[in-house]
Amino acid sequence: MDAVSPTLLNLVIFVLAIYVGYHVVWTVTPALHTPLMAVTNAISAIVIVGAMLAAALTETVLGQTMGVLAVALAAVNVFGGFLVTRRMLEMFKKKERPAKAAEGKH
Repeated sequence: MDAVSPTLLNLVIFVLAIYVGYHVVWTVTPALHTPLMAVTNAISAIVIVGAMLAAALTETVLGQTMGVLAVALAAVNVFGGFLVTRRMLEMFKKKERPAKAAEGKH
């Protein structure tokens, strides 16, 4: 029996992760989106640490370039996620009436 190549195995795992992730995200109720975004930001921060290690410990130029690219993309994901989470939380804050509008109604 031939051994499965590691590249093919990693590709299969990657495709399955995309499939499962897609179905998990689309079945989340709207009330859970903000907490889910916060957890996703934390996971992306861990990805940044792993990408830094990959960039630092790789000996080839291609590996180092891919590691730096991974750090940049994960950083964009983290900061963008925090901005989206902040905007979503702003939607739930109670809006105060302007002072002039409140006086005119009494």
